[in-house]
Amino acid sequence: MELDRIDLKILRALQQDGRISNLKLSELVALSPTAVLARVQRLTKEGVIEGFEARLNPAKLGAGLMVFVEVLLDKTTPNVFEAFKAAVQVRPEIMECHMVAGGFDYLLKTRMNDMTAYREFAGTVLWQLPGVRETRTYAVMEEVKNTTQLPLK
Repeated sequence: MELDRIDLKILRALQQDGRISNLKLSELVALSPTAVLARVQRLTKEGVIEGFEARLNPAKLGAGLMVFVEVLLDKTTPNVFEAFKAAVQVRPEIMECHMVAGGFDYLLKTRMNDMTAYREFAGTVLWQLPGVRETRTYAVMEEVKNTTQLPLK
């Protein structure tokens, strides 16, 4: 799919403020509101824009502790991978799960209230996930950069 300079301007603006009004967006990219709306709808239909959501403050909502977890599975067979992926999907504490190349199989990003909550989660959920042989935990001491904005040409 080809994106022109106006599409990229629209995407940059929406990444900075997903609640920008169509009128303000049209002024920013120098197109009519109707043309901008059509472009946003096309970008959404084609899957370039996946959705819009509010960014919440985890600390104010009882999820101030971020912990990354390396997970090594006991077997790397399709059925173990599928069982692990299915189990991860239903856990709200697991914000992200990525299959990675290297010395372990998955990298998880988790959020919870505090270390006591993480210790409980590790014992009752994490170590009980299908196929888990070993984990390594990295509690975040300071969040230096956190963005969802993609670099656009």
